[in-house]
Amino acid sequence: MCCIQSRSASVANEILMHFRSLKKTANDVSMEEPTGSDKDGNSLSLMDILTDSEDVAERIELLVRAEQMYIDLDKCLDDREKEIIVMRYGLFGKPALTQREAAKKLGISRSYVSRIEKRALEKLRQELE
Repeated sequence: MCCIQSRSASVANEILMHFRSLKKTANDVSMEEPTGSDKDGNSLSLMDILTDSEDVAERIELLVRAEQMYIDLDKCLDDREKEIIVMRYGLFGKPALTQREAAKKLGISRSYVSRIEKRALEKLRQELE
């Protein structure tokens, strides 16, 4: 009788341990686990939903280059050049303006905006290389 009680306690203990281990992984989600279906009825996994056609390495390189460009704006351009580049390309959350709009805002000619922009872009290009 003693052995039977000991054995049933051991089995009960193993069952409890199993449920505890399941509880630890209850919030785990598999990337391959089906999450639903598309309009054609095909099964979709979390991986299918999260996958992006854009190459991650290219995106990171673009972000790094953009960050470097913002640094170079301050480093190699004078205030007027920087102001025109910011206006023309809508940097720092500002809307992009045409050369005509930038010229009107600054009280200078459109051709002067064009010359300053060209010079500034060349400086930035040299700095980035």
